[in-house]
Formats: sequence, structure tokens, C-alpha cells
Amino acid sequence: MDTRALGRQGLRVSAIGLGCMPMSHGYGEAASRDPAESLATLAAAVDLGVTFFDTAEVYGPWSNEELLGKFLKTRRERLVVASKFGFRIGADGKAAGLDGSPDNARRACEGSLQRLGIECIDLYYLHRRDPAVPIEDTIGAMAALVAAGKVRYLGLSEVGVDALRRASAVHPISALQSEYSLWERGVERDVLPVCRELGIGLVPYAPLGRGVLTNTTSRPEEYQANNDFRATLPRFQAEHLEQNRALGERLAKFATRLGTSPGQLALAWLLAQGADIVPIPGTRRRTHLAENVGAASIRLASCDQMTLEEMFPRGAAVGPRYEGAAATWIDR
Repeated sequence: MDTRALGRQGLRVSAIGLGCMPMSHGYGEAASRDPAESLATLAAAVDLGVTFFDTAEVYGPWSNEELLGKFLKTRRERLVVASKFGFRIGADGKAAGLDGSPDNARRACEGSLQRLGIECIDLYYLHRRDPAVPIEDTIGAMAALVAAGKVRYLGLSEVGVDALRRASAVHPISALQSEYSLWERGVERDVLPVCRELGIGLVPYAPLGRGVLTNTTSRPEEYQANNDFRATLPRFQAEHLEQNRALGERLAKFATRLGTSPGQLALAWLLAQGADIVPIPGTRRRTHLAENVGAASIRLASCDQMTLEEMFPRGAAVGPRYEGAAATWIDR
């Protein structure tokens, strides 16, 4: 697979990465997950040319880093491991709010290194900006981790242009992770231009719209019954899901005309938006992995890109992205 640069500091990764979160967190009951298949999927990803693996302290929490750590014991060379911190995790093992303090940056990094079983995290993100802590203080603590050899490159997740500028003034930022897909194009207006001005790569998470763009959504009651976190997202609730599902169905029909899958088409469109964009579709199964990676070899004709953008104009997704506390954690 081709590689792409994230930032101007020398970080290069495969054009498509692997979001590891679904292997341990968020999508369905724990009993539905198969650690052996997840480990096999990680191995298959390397064999297919994937070098970029994304996890976070809060996924599980902790169990996703532990799973990836088991794999890294056997294959670490030339792989880029990204993790994230920024939450306060309660005694019940649930995120209890944000914590971007320097003390938490140091504590979380040590824990992640231990669980991953590595000496240095290649890309370390602030998962969500803590409004109670100046971004300069958080980035300063993260920069100290770089100086100590515990982190190589720094990233941010779901922040706006002000935080990007202020953070970059403290230490070079290599990547911004944010939701971006055909279905969710909000970063295009302000955030992506500033990333390019500052030399920051963009790492889209949920690049397949959490199933909308693969045309594999379920009913709201099924998400609730299976303890799937999509049940908490407004766009997957009854008043919005049917309209969003219709968008996925339109994409699937167009993909059939082009002789590809809707997921591959959605990823190919993202890759065509610039060489500084590296999507990280999440999966826990080898079959889905192979399909996702196959998108890297698709070259869309300009007329097909235009058709997709007309099919999914900015604001096409119905309903807000998050609600409640999670909505306040998005810095826009």
C-alpha cells in the first residue's frame, strides 16, 4: 500500500489505517467480540500493508490497548501506533469527564505504554480538549513526553481552529483526528483549510459513517438491545435513521453501477480529497478489513467524485452528531 505523510515532521503511515476500537469497545456486547479474530485481523492488516493502528486509553477502557499490546509482542517493527488520552476514568471504568491536565497526560502515557508493551508511542493525541485547562498547558506536557522519548509525534482530536493554532504555537502537531466522511463533511469549511495552512494531516474516524455508508445499519431497537453505543447517537435514533439509511441505499446503488462496494467507494472518495488524509476505518473482522484496504487501489473519475458530492452535500446527515455530555466535548 502507498504511504502518506502526516504533518511535516517525518511521520509516514499507510494510506489507510486501522481503527481498533470496535475490537473492544462501543459496538455491541462484550460477548459478541472474538479476541482471536481480532488478533487475526491485526495480523492480516499488516500482511495487507497497513502500518497505522489507532487505539485509546478510554476504549474499554484499557482493554483495547491491552489487546493491541498482545499483538505488538509479535510484530512491532515498522508499525505506527497511535493512542489517545484526555478523559477522567471513574472507578466504575467509565469516562467521567474530561481531564487535559499535565498530570493526567503523564499518568495516561505511562499506563498506555505499559498496556501496549512498547517504549514509545508513535502518535499521541489529546482525545478531547478540556475547556478547564489551557491548551498550551496540555500541549506543553505532551511536548515534555516527546522530549523524554516516550512519544514521537503529537496529535489532537475534534478541536477547532483556535485550538489548532494555539497548540501549534507550542509544539508541532502532526495530525488532527476528526469525524469526516461523505456523510459528515463539517471539517471542510474551516478546520481542513487551517490544517493545511499549519501542515497538519487529517485522520478521519468513522469514515464509513458507522455503517450508514456501507448500507449495513440496523433498527434503533436492535442497537439498544445489543448495548451498541450508536443507540446514544441522534443520527441513529428513530426520528433520523430512516432518512440517513436512505442516503446509504443511494450510495449502494451507485457503487453497484461502478462495480465496487459502497464502503470502498466512500473510502476512495476520502482518499481523493488530498494526500494529507488518512482514514482509519474500524473493524474486527478480516473480511471487512480486506474490503476496506481494497479502496486504496481505486481511482475515482472526476465525474464520479462530483456525483458523490452532489449525492452527499455538506449537511446531508440528518440529526446532530452527539447529544448530552458527548456533544459538549466537541470543540468547534
